[in-house]
Amino acid sequence: MPQDTEQARLTTVTDETFAATVLASTRPVVVDFWAEWCPPCRVVSKHLAELAAEFGDALLFAALDSDENPATTRAYGVMSMPTLLVFRHGEVVGSIVGARPKNHLRLSFARHLEG
Repeated sequence: MPQDTEQARLTTVTDETFAATVLASTRPVVVDFWAEWCPPCRVVSKHLAELAAEFGDALLFAALDSDENPATTRAYGVMSMPTLLVFRHGEVVGSIVGARPKNHLRLSFARHLEG
């Protein structure tokens, strides 16, 4: 849910840019499926912006507005907000549905780093 400077660390993706940004990425990508009407999405988005700074170039953090991008949301069976999907080499390798504490997110994402 990129809307202020702190959340500028999240790359905005759309139905049109999803394949090039997420599926073709050479590094793992965390995609935040969010919606404007979702209060827990705001909390998760803040956590993700902070974690993006911590992980640096090891992970790409992206945000997709589910209401504005229904094709991608449907394609990955996203039914609840927020949903976080972790992609590696174009495949979903992890998922988190619902808000979680930042430390839980940190540990979950660290498992997807190579090496």
